[in-house]
Amino acid sequence: MKSNDTIYIAGHRGLVGSALCRELTRKGYTNLLTRTHSELDLCNQQAVNNFFATERPDHVFLAAAKVGGIQANATHPARFIFQNLAIATNIIDAAYRNGVKKLLFLGSSCIYPKLAPQPIKEKDLLTSALEPTNEAYAIAKIAGLKMCEFYNREYGTRYWSAMPTNLYGPGDNYDLETSHVLPAMIRKFHEAKLNNQHPVTLWGTGSPRREFLHVDDLARGCVHLMELGSEPPRLVNIGCGQDLTIKELALMVQKCVGHTGEIIWDTDKPDGTPQKLLDISRISGLGWKPKIGLEEGIARVYEEYAAQEG
Repeated sequence: MKSNDTIYIAGHRGLVGSALCRELTRKGYTNLLTRTHSELDLCNQQAVNNFFATERPDHVFLAAAKVGGIQANATHPARFIFQNLAIATNIIDAAYRNGVKKLLFLGSSCIYPKLAPQPIKEKDLLTSALEPTNEAYAIAKIAGLKMCEFYNREYGTRYWSAMPTNLYGPGDNYDLETSHVLPAMIRKFHEAKLNNQHPVTLWGTGSPRREFLHVDDLARGCVHLMELGSEPPRLVNIGCGQDLTIKELALMVQKCVGHTGEIIWDTDKPDGTPQKLLDISRISGLGWKPKIGLEEGIARVYEEYAAQEG
């Protein structure tokens, strides 16, 4: 990518998209193209086609998505599959029709089978059943990455897919109805601390293992892939290569927040996939590695959250 190329970041206000904007700006890219949802509905095919035909971006980071945790996915599976399918198909096809040079599609580690061997390699995709609680979202993401693969095969496009692990960072979603596990924990422990150290109730047994990556590290990885002079692999995992139990995560967040009350585990609630640890040897071999440790990252985001909440 050249510094003055037009680079469209779909979903620039989201957790990933905003991190991509920060990283691209930091690296000196000067022509970033963005649109809010009110300016461009990515589920509207004609609107997306008109946008690409008018703006003619050189490169695209497809970070737009409808996202949420276990509760949101289980409650609204129809919304998750429709919106994520529509966004992916509209943007990928419009990119092809309007001569986009490179496109990076952001998927998710939840695309892999529920009981995949650990750590999960890119080749494990579609080898067995998905986790039921986020099946709708995962199927939509798999369709997007397969669309990239098939457009490359039939049309000779240069579209890649990056599969990030669980993400957190600046601008995260702290709504308890729709948030992921780490920001939900931060909010629960913070509010309990302010409320005389009341107990905090968390879902499940605390035994599942999860990997967490600061979104700024993900953004560095994504830009790194797009800047490679040679062709990167079509599907690339991006993670930190280490995981921990949800219970260990809870204790880490609790300590960072300064909550000293009890933690209650609601074992009637689902745990989700037992373990999701990505094999990151492919992107490591391309010269990228994460820089922000989990404890340091949690401290950063809690400082931001506490400042906003007062």
